[in-house]
Amino acid sequence: MEPESLSRERYLSVLIVIIISLFIGLALLVVSKFLRPKRPYREKLTPYECGIPSTGETWDRFNVKFYIVTIAFVIFDVETVFLYPWAIVYKKIGFYALLEMYIFIFLLIIAYFYALGKRIFNWRED
Repeated sequence: MEPESLSRERYLSVLIVIIISLFIGLALLVVSKFLRPKRPYREKLTPYECGIPSTGETWDRFNVKFYIVTIAFVIFDVETVFLYPWAIVYKKIGFYALLEMYIFIFLLIIAYFYALGKRIFNWRED
């Protein structure tokens, strides 16, 4: 068998899995469209806000600071997740890993103070 045909066989199996997955997904959407209960009522069609009745317009714009704080939280949260696997294998990795982790934490601290300097953690408009 030629290497090129072997490569095509691998891609063919991936393509078949993708096609089957798309077919099953679309079939489930179509079947659920016909089998779901269709009883809309006023309260069901209103926007949901944590169990609190909606007040005002539902398409209000949010301050950009909300998004910036969210992105900063995700960045710090994801980066600190790297501390756990590092702590598990620390004895196997040795001193070099300790030095790398100090650099990593130092960069996180710099990023935190940069965020404080930009005042992205302040909720109020000043």
